Amino acid sequence: MIKFLYNITFAFIAFIAISCFNPERDCEAYHLGKFEFSYELDGKEIKSQFERTKKYEIENFNGKIDSASIKWINECEWIVTKLNPKTNQDKKPISIKIISTSKDSYNFEYHLVGNKKNIKRGVVKKVN
Repeated sequence: MIKFLYNITFAFIAFIAISCFNPERDCEAYHLGKFEFSYELDGKEIKSQFERTKKYEIENFNGKIDSASIKWINECEWIVTKLNPKTNQDKKPISIKIISTSKDSYNFEYHLVGNKKNIKRGVVKKVN
């Protein structure tokens, strides 16, 4: 019986410790600056650089520059809308949420606004 109570107590303490863990989120450190986003497409690593100001993100991808407006929802979430969309897909705003931060990068998830079924994740590195 004592061993059973010990196991229950240990499990309870472990549950409390794990449920109280919150990843670090210093989102304000990533509101402004120059960044790099890497992802894999068809087995190849693709890199994109962008600069974020208070109101805009300016992306440089393969020598092409694309701009988007930013609407901050809170310190860690914002909506990005392309300024000059070329396709109907480009017209759809994207919701972005920082999940955790580290010294020079952040983990985030994103999806088209209104489509939470297709949430994707990524990592962005701050380069300045």
